[in-house]
Amino acid sequence: MFTEVLRGLRRNITMTIAMILTTAISLCLLGAGLIVARMTDQMRQIYGNKVEVTIYLTADQSKQDPDCHDQVCQNLGDALRGDTDLVETVQYQSQAAAWQQYQQMFASQPEMLAIGSQSALNASYHVKLKDPQRYKVVQAKYAHYPGVESVTDQSAILDRLFNVLNGIRNATIIVALVQAFASLLLISNMVQIAAFTRRTETSIMRLVGASRWRTQLPFIIEAMFAAVIGAAVAIGGLIGMKFVFVDKTLGSVMRAGILPPIDASALVWVTPWLAGIAVALAALSAYVTLRLYVRL
Repeated sequence: MFTEVLRGLRRNITMTIAMILTTAISLCLLGAGLIVARMTDQMRQIYGNKVEVTIYLTADQSKQDPDCHDQVCQNLGDALRGDTDLVETVQYQSQAAAWQQYQQMFASQPEMLAIGSQSALNASYHVKLKDPQRYKVVQAKYAHYPGVESVTDQSAILDRLFNVLNGIRNATIIVALVQAFASLLLISNMVQIAAFTRRTETSIMRLVGASRWRTQLPFIIEAMFAAVIGAAVAIGGLIGMKFVFVDKTLGSVMRAGILPPIDASALVWVTPWLAGIAVALAALSAYVTLRLYVRL
């Protein structure tokens, strides 16, 4: 049977190579999409616990009560600390502390230091939530509290980043699905051509009592074999992209912890998915083609 498979692949070598390349491209794109999706989930876990809600006090309140001794500031702090269902930690930052942080942040940019001033910065409460997804509840509860000017959430910035990553993932997977459809058509054509060129052999096998499965199985194995080679090429392409493109372009960002690294574990994680999808699609396409278009 395996001799028949190898003979069949050699007979249709150009069709086989085309199917391998198309399968490899589609699986490489699909693998990239899956890795981006995994990175997005990891980023949500990394940054989700670091997201803070900042409650800014009014300019008058910040100026008149720099050390938070006033009843208005104390009441807000007590309310936040007592809100144990939502709030994990609360930290007060005065105007002076905010200005010091501003100076450290822009120490290398004199033009930013020149336009800034302590009076332009409001005192604030930095609140870490037990569940960052419940930011809207905190905003609705404290936005109109006495002495509060505004409530902001860092997750809005992260959501824009996640939307970009999700867009890249979706576009990659859509292109991969189009390529996968082309691979299915090539598999179908390859099986039909292979069955036509070996119609005499299969007819004789049927006449001497071979079952339908016995005559169909070599064609299905041919398609699966080509798909496995395509998956191997796709995995090799992903490894090459990691070392040639990702490590050189995004290596410093990943080492800084801004983006989760694409390491060997990501490639190991995606490999069985690509191999399994390749084999399943090839076997299914070949079987359906043989049942619908080829009589063996």
